[in-house]
Amino acid sequence: MANIHPTAIVDPKAELDDGVTIGPYTLVGPHVKIGAGTTVAGHVVIEGHTTLGRDNRIFQFASVGAANQDKKYKGEPCELVVGDRNTIREFCTLHIGTVQDKAVTRIGNDNWIMAYVHVAHDCIVGDHTTLANNATMAGHVEIGDWVTVGGLTGIHQFVKIGAHSMIGFASAVSQDVPPFMLVDGNPLAVRGINVVGLRRREFSAERIGAVRHMHKLLYRENRTLESAREAIGEFARSAPEASAEVAMMSAFLAGATRGIAR
Repeated sequence: MANIHPTAIVDPKAELDDGVTIGPYTLVGPHVKIGAGTTVAGHVVIEGHTTLGRDNRIFQFASVGAANQDKKYKGEPCELVVGDRNTIREFCTLHIGTVQDKAVTRIGNDNWIMAYVHVAHDCIVGDHTTLANNATMAGHVEIGDWVTVGGLTGIHQFVKIGAHSMIGFASAVSQDVPPFMLVDGNPLAVRGINVVGLRRREFSAERIGAVRHMHKLLYRENRTLESAREAIGEFARSAPEASAEVAMMSAFLAGATRGIAR
């Protein structure tokens, strides 16, 4: 059975699996579902059509599933869906989606979401990300797996951030960031590849070499984006050991809508 502190207010329509812990003075609304093993500290508000998976940890004063900050929102039953084993620290704000998009904000598994992070409406956050203190996402942002976002970073609406990339402290992100890149600054600039992150994830020397080569094609040969895309496609045939990385980069560049960070 769920362990609910006597001062918490949990709507009887909320669905709490076995092993859920609800701390003092926390509010859980009627359309909330919380998976087994999730721990919610005191003074948390979980509302809206919100689904939390298993074994999440939500720290005090977080606001989860609140109405979005889109002026067009008229109270439609949009959603927030959070996966498993996420850590959500103090004062985070995670909002539901809007009907102008997919009507859902989605956060994956095993994410480390630090204090004061804001995840706006219709954002998609992958798995194994680290979002440092005060990282702020506008609406419709997409963040790939294994991304690290530095503290005090702002991300413009509709921006896409590719997997395995890293954004440095206090950056202003207004263009798409390709996978594997290391970027920072205001204006944002690409500094190289996220080699430390790739090594930590046990990328082989050959795979890291392939990522370096794609970085060279994109940023070191004065190519247009279209020319770089074609060159990366040609490179795929000569680097079968890095086929997954090349395919990821090619797909990302094909779907970039705001131009890429330079």
